[in-house]
Amino acid sequence: MSKNSSSVVVEIDDKFGIERSLKRFKRMCEAYGVVREYRKRQEYKKPSLKLKEKTEAALKRRKKTSSKFYRSTKI
Repeated sequence: MSKNSSSVVVEIDDKFGIERSLKRFKRMCEAYGVVREYRKRQEYKKPSLKLKEKTEAALKRRKKTSSKFYRSTKI
């Protein structure tokens, strides 16, 4: 697969079979972020809303890691 191409290609051999090739295809789609990109493009979000969601997610991550840290340090 070339760098400019963004399509996922899986060749089906007699040796691997359809089931294994389908699993490989799904893994490659997940690795390339095809499904994530599809879900992201399903609806338009204003840039201000994207920024707000991003900052809220960062705050949630910080809270989670700090609570784990404090929980592990207390005896």
